[in-house]
Amino acid sequence: MIYERDYIKRLIRDMARMLARLLLGIDTSVPAVELLEDGAVKQIAFDLLSMADGGDIAGAEALLMRMLESGEPGFIDAALVFYSHLNEKSDAFLEAHGFPREKIEEGLRRTAEAAGLEGLLPM
Repeated sequence: MIYERDYIKRLIRDMARMLARLLLGIDTSVPAVELLEDGAVKQIAFDLLSMADGGDIAGAEALLMRMLESGEPGFIDAALVFYSHLNEKSDAFLEAHGFPREKIEEGLRRTAEAAGLEGLLPM
């Protein structure tokens, strides 16, 4: 079971790294708020991370999904940072807040889809 969780975490990190290269033009394994150039998007990402760190992961994700549905391209960058940040959390933290790591992978896939890049992600 530990190996499976580590594999999923690595898979998510690799997906985020590829999307960061394509969307942000940077090569990093963990996209962070500091790498976002747009000040408004940076603030949104910071607010989402604060909500998630405070335990309201589901609320932050729901807000993010509404933003992604608006079609604003900056929200894709914020989503990439959000899911990368969550992937670095411990399994215990994620489980305590009802957010399994598989939901991070699912959210990252939805982010790629919103960016028109879903065909590039591994199955």
